[in-house]
This record gives sequence, structure tokens and C-alpha cells, in this order.
Amino acid sequence: MGIPAYWRTRAQRYALVGEVCHKCGAKIFPPRDVCPECSRPASDPFTFSGRGEVYSFSTIYQPPEGFEEFVPYTVAIVKLEEGPLVTAQLTDVDPAEVHIGMPVEMVTRKLREEGEEGQIIYGYKFRPLLRNTLTPRPSGQAA
Repeated sequence: MGIPAYWRTRAQRYALVGEVCHKCGAKIFPPRDVCPECSRPASDPFTFSGRGEVYSFSTIYQPPEGFEEFVPYTVAIVKLEEGPLVTAQLTDVDPAEVHIGMPVEMVTRKLREEGEEGQIIYGYKFRPLLRNTLTPRPSGQAA
């Protein structure tokens, strides 16, 4: 990916910015010119929450060139709370602990280094959803 393309697509890689169709309300990721649901123009920006759950997954043991440092790593299809399916690498989790339905959240991490100049490419990955330790517990429950 060249530097111009990298900067042009940074919003969808860092903040999961897609679109919402003003005609049917479908939430779309990645952004497209036409809504896949109703075939109308879709151009209203929409920022996804970054939360979802593992829909499907596979653990990679023989990586393509450039991804050797991450082996073994798990790639998942994540169903976002807002509906779209997103393919991404999982991070901060042992591959043996991954399961369908596991709640996850988006984080920005290093994806790879590219080119002789060593351009570092960052983007989204997903990790297990961290529980909010400040959430009050119902009375009578111990911490």
C-alpha cells in the first residue's frame, strides 16, 4: 500500500468509519458508493462502536510473507453490534481461548511493516472485550 492510499483509508482503519444509507438505514463497512441492501447511493459517514462478537475464526500457523512474527495468530469474522461482518486479526488472546460468540472490541495495532523504507502499517484488530471494573455490582454480590 502506497503512502497516499494509506492516508486516504486511515479513517476506516483507525476508527471503523463506514457509511449509513439514508434511504434504508443499512450500516455499511467498508464504505461503498452504493448500498448493498437497497442499491441507493450511500454516502453518510457512520462511526461504528468497535464492539461485536466472534462469528467465525481460524488460527494461522503457516503465515504469508510479512506476518511470520505473529504466528500463531487468529483471524476472525467479527459481527459488529451494528450488523456488518468484519474480517480482522485477534490480539491479546491465546488461540485456544477463542470461541464463537466471544465478545470483542476493536483496538489499533501494528499490522505489518512494508517496503524497503520500513513503513509501519497500523490498523484495526480485535481483542476480548475488557470488563469495566468500575461497573457497580448488584447489592449482595462480592467482587
